[in-house]
Amino acid sequence: IASLLALTALSAAQGKQTFVGTITDDMCERADHSLMQMGPTDADCTRECISAHGAVYVLYDGTNAYTLSDQRTPEKFAAQRVRVTGLLDAKTKTIQVDSIAAAR
Repeated sequence: IASLLALTALSAAQGKQTFVGTITDDMCERADHSLMQMGPTDADCTRECISAHGAVYVLYDGTNAYTLSDQRTPEKFAAQRVRVTGLLDAKTKTIQVDSIAAAR
């Protein structure tokens, strides 16, 4: 049993990836806030869509938008380029977030 648990943990760790993109919301998932204009900045628009319209935070990498399992941490990174580490569920396009940090 211990070997099976170790193998499972190792497999999960190997499945983790790093994604780089912009924190936005699923109403403006391509990080283009020109149509919504829910605030003076893209960050304000993102936060307003989350709080007032039931949107969720996503990471837009320039091609795809991925829903983030962590919906608290992205608030401080709204409209910023970040590096997200986690496990991707390709079927749901959701990243099980381990960490979010500003991209360099």
